[in-house]
Amino acid sequence: MTPNSTNKNLIMGSQVTEHGTSNLSVVMFPWLAYGHILPFLNVAKKLADRGFLIYLCSTPINLKSIINKIPEKYADSIQLIELHLPELPELPPHYHTTNGLPPHLNHTLKKALKMSKPNFSKILENLKPDLVIYDIMQQWAQHVANEQNIPAVRLLTFSAAVTSYFVNLVKKPGVKFPFPAIYLRKIEQVKLGEMMARSAKDQEPDDDDQTADGTTQIALMCTSRIIDAKYIDFLSELSNWKVVPVGPPVQDLITNDVDDKELMDWLGTKDENSTVFVSFGSEYFLSKEDMEEVAFGLELSNVDFIWVARFPKGEEQNLEDALPKGFLERIGERGRVLDKFAPQLRILNHTSTGGFISHCGWNSVMESIDFGVPIIAMPMHLDQPMNARLIVELGVAVEIVRDDDGKIHRGEIAETLKDVITEKMGGNLRAKMRDISKNLNSIRGEEMDTAAQELIQFCKISTN
Repeated sequence: MTPNSTNKNLIMGSQVTEHGTSNLSVVMFPWLAYGHILPFLNVAKKLADRGFLIYLCSTPINLKSIINKIPEKYADSIQLIELHLPELPELPPHYHTTNGLPPHLNHTLKKALKMSKPNFSKILENLKPDLVIYDIMQQWAQHVANEQNIPAVRLLTFSAAVTSYFVNLVKKPGVKFPFPAIYLRKIEQVKLGEMMARSAKDQEPDDDDQTADGTTQIALMCTSRIIDAKYIDFLSELSNWKVVPVGPPVQDLITNDVDDKELMDWLGTKDENSTVFVSFGSEYFLSKEDMEEVAFGLELSNVDFIWVARFPKGEEQNLEDALPKGFLERIGERGRVLDKFAPQLRILNHTSTGGFISHCGWNSVMESIDFGVPIIAMPMHLDQPMNARLIVELGVAVEIVRDDDGKIHRGEIAETLKDVITEKMGGNLRAKMRDISKNLNSIRGEEMDTAAQELIQFCKISTN
């Protein structure tokens, strides 16, 4: 992969920006998932806007997924640095990402990344950055940096509500989480228990505790006090980390793909707040049963919609075969069903979009809040159920609740859609969402300004 500049080792002099002056160079090292590299890129842009020189380090296939999301103005300030993993027969280069990775290879990928320590160490030796910002998923990166006397801080890509829930679970087993709005239903608790058991089984003797205090004094977090204040404070107290929110994501509506023209023209024919966007992220896929219930729920609701109905790699299907018989004919011009990525930011930013059926991945939640679009929460696993509870608590979402067997039902989907798009509930959600979005805009940049100053001071203290 070609970095954004022909000179990988470019060292930037002191650059004065609208936010101040900095000449710090930073290696940013996200986990190998799109849901992690994207928020790392967002923070990279914010730091670059404040004069930092950024080296974003990941595997070639992960860097390929973001190269088109870097505007030309960052050509000199954000460099893409390839990290090559050891060659393993079961893990060819196209599997050096969680996107499309068969589930049984998850542990192998994590192990391969850890085996790349010498390569990562060499990158640090060559670049000699002032700071490393690493993902909590690879705590070992802090030790590699510290071995070279380079200060390092975590960047957490989750909400403070979710992070504090898990830290509380690990550090205070048996002690109830003190915020009743954030909880797991019985079937979610079972799934979490299974996941933690698998994680413990795969644990290696020298693996670091992700919740340990370590020597890090700062933990950056992809959230805002406007959304997460009490949970940020609780997490700081619980972990002894100095938790520093970086604010909402950068919204570069830079793509104007000719392939999206027909879709955006169609959306432009719809009334204000009349259309729901349906998407479950880049790495989560509906079961056949869930897909059928969503389809019938959309059909019964009589609401206009754009539905991104994607399939796992290697399991692609023709949409007509995957959807209920006759579905596409019956919905006609009322909906659009895509089996490819959609321009999510442009759709959420459109005045016709009145709701978002989402799996509640944190990136999607933050984007929807930033654009003021109410969320119809349909969480699947990991942090998603607790993200859903957080935004319900904020008054900007309503959840489609699964039954005790983990199933969703078309009737509830249809009724919830009608409530959000055509009834008073939707108006209330939109009003609350507008308030939060307005508050985020009123402080836009301030939290990141604070975070940048924290990093500058941290580097000064660490090198003295």
